[in-house]
Amino acid sequence: MALTPTTSIPLGFNAPAFSLPDVVSERTLSFQDIRGEKGTLVMFICNHCPYVIHVRAELVDLANHYMKRGIGVVAISANDATNYPEDGPAQMKKLAKTMDFPFAYLYDEDQSVAKAYDAACTPDFAVFDKDDRCVYRGELDASRPGNRIPNDGKAMRQVFELLLAGKEVPAEGQRPSMGCNIKWK
Repeated sequence: MALTPTTSIPLGFNAPAFSLPDVVSERTLSFQDIRGEKGTLVMFICNHCPYVIHVRAELVDLANHYMKRGIGVVAISANDATNYPEDGPAQMKKLAKTMDFPFAYLYDEDQSVAKAYDAACTPDFAVFDKDDRCVYRGELDASRPGNRIPNDGKAMRQVFELLLAGKEVPAEGQRPSMGCNIKWK
């Protein structure tokens, strides 16, 4: 495991289009299928990363709270399932059902979507406004495995509240997410 931060890139880019299989419904979903009226969270996660495991329950709670308020949420796994079989579609489906994910869990087998989003780590978060422009690439909250800071989704909740209020999300002060590097082929 190599501790990796979210790649620092300029905000304001439009959400890259995608069309990926949802491991639970087995339907192919696009950004347009999952986008929210008020904003959209696209997160890159996987099954085995301890940083993702640490935040999974908070991700479910966050999605349950904000999806019904107009925020679209989707999780994508782009890890190489040949070398990391626990991150393959069958195991993803099992985890999504066990954790009762309220969001789709998509598999990016050729890793093209992760590259289009400049994803670098798991978890890696990109939040888009109602016009599908990226306004946030940062951490869920300050909690990390072993640092004893509670998992509360504070940073992400602040972003969502600003979007719901129709206010601008400040670019300054965004702290990158940290996690395991995406397992590239």
